[in-house]
Amino acid sequence: MVFGHDYKVTRQVTYHVQEYTCKNCKKELTTNSNGNLIELTPKFKEINDVLERIHHKRIVRINKLKKPISLKGRAEKNLLVFNH
Repeated sequence: MVFGHDYKVTRQVTYHVQEYTCKNCKKELTTNSNGNLIELTPKFKEINDVLERIHHKRIVRINKLKKPISLKGRAEKNLLVFNH
């Protein structure tokens, strides 16, 4: 090709795995387990779908755990108070 490849990220699967498409020739690539770019085959497309689903569930679970817990309306009477 005259212009070479111009890869753009088309899909962020996880923090470390992305899918790329060449703007010129429309070739699709993805990152493998070593971080190298490889051709996006149907098998890798399926692997990326599963990885994305697992990653999304994990992120949602972590965000739920980080929410601050409010004591209002809870058993505030049962709290111990120490005075010196």
